[in-house]
Amino acid sequence: MEKRDIFNLAATKIHPILSHKRTLGQRAADVLTELMGSWTFIIVFFIFLILWILFNSVWFFFGETWDRRPFVMLNLILSCLAALQAPIILMSQNREAQKDRLRAKYDYAVNRKAEKEIEEIKRQLDGIEKRLR
Repeated sequence: MEKRDIFNLAATKIHPILSHKRTLGQRAADVLTELMGSWTFIIVFFIFLILWILFNSVWFFFGETWDRRPFVMLNLILSCLAALQAPIILMSQNREAQKDRLRAKYDYAVNRKAEKEIEEIKRQLDGIEKRLR
């Protein structure tokens, strides 16, 4: 089992923020963030932009354009995409930051406990060493 999976199993039993079910909007934001942050999305969107520019430019030479002026409709689509994409990504990042803070607190608590156990073992070893002398 991967370390992150072990943490998720333990943390869902410990902390209510990690154990609550995500809403439809939260799940959608996570899926969209994962999709929009991938190379697949970048490549597909780049191909879409190139095709839009090529088709509109070729049609312009034949006297017909479906995106008049210098790509006003393309600019509108890109602006709408950016306006929607930014808050969705921020919502997902805020949730991940909250989970990361909880993971850090959990790791700190585990490290403190391990430190105390190591100190206790060291005291016991020191006691054993004194008795052997």
